[in-house]
Amino acid sequence: METRLLGTSKLAVTPVCLGTMTFGEQTMEQDAHAQLDLALERGINFIDTAELYAVPPRAETYGATETIVGNWLKRQDRERIVLASKVAGPGRTMPWIRGGALNFTRANIRSALEASLRRLQTDYVDLYQLHWPDRNQPMFGQWQYDPAKEHDTTPIKAQLEALAELVAEGKIHAIGLSNEHAWGVMQFVRHAEEFGLPRVVSIQNAYNLLNRNFEIGLAEACHREQIGLLAYSPLAFGHLTGKYLDNPKAEGRVTRFKGFGQRYERPGVDLAVAAYGKLARAHGLTPTQLALAFMRSRWFVASTILGASSVKQLEEDLDACEVVLSPEVLATIDKLHLMHGNPAP
Repeated sequence: METRLLGTSKLAVTPVCLGTMTFGEQTMEQDAHAQLDLALERGINFIDTAELYAVPPRAETYGATETIVGNWLKRQDRERIVLASKVAGPGRTMPWIRGGALNFTRANIRSALEASLRRLQTDYVDLYQLHWPDRNQPMFGQWQYDPAKEHDTTPIKAQLEALAELVAEGKIHAIGLSNEHAWGVMQFVRHAEEFGLPRVVSIQNAYNLLNRNFEIGLAEACHREQIGLLAYSPLAFGHLTGKYLDNPKAEGRVTRFKGFGQRYERPGVDLAVAAYGKLARAHGLTPTQLALAFMRSRWFVASTILGASSVKQLEEDLDACEVVLSPEVLATIDKLHLMHGNPAP
């Protein structure tokens, strides 16, 4: 599988990344290791995890995913793997993580990383990401900025200074953002340039046929500043497979974890899913193939993060990623997008 440099870093990543947030919840260790083995066999060198995982987050599974990945990683050639993790930020009530102290202070970032390194059984992570912003901003399905929700926040310069120390110590090779907006991206870039601090090389945001918000402002900002998109949720929590249209009680995260993935419960989601599914079948494709091949067609996607609950599902998704869409199909996707917009922002 080809690789491309991530942003301005020296990290050469594959265009497909294995996401691991099911590990320790839907996927137990043996099956998780089988997924990791399959990814490696198929040429994938990029693995993404987080201290928060497994998902949905709860005290009983906190850190389980990193532990599972670490037990596999210790048997691998570490230099072959590009390993990414994340530090959980404020804005959610999770007292089991550092007693609820989640602001991106120097102490919290260091504590989070060092705990992740122990679980991952490695001396460094290649990419360390701020899981979501410290400041007030809409995320995880919220779509309107509300200045009334402003709160105390760790200054961006202080966040970068904390990360710079860990980069200097060799515990991090590059830094990234997640669930960010254009203003935040540009502030991180500005502070890095002004104060000689590490420059962000990636942004991990939701992106799929039902949520193309990245294209509005972030695509330009990230292109001009050489920041690669790590696109998560390419199948929109399984909605873009079409399985929930056929059977609203189909097995999956949406039915297993009530209230999980609320951005996909909005009016217009089912209509859009049906339209994309009809387009796929008209061209001899499955809805999954259409959705994942669409990701391959996007010039700004550095890597698409695939998450699966079984080896069989991962095999199907990896095969779908190899499909190339015709110009006719891509043009029709854009027409449908103008009709249906972003029903799951």
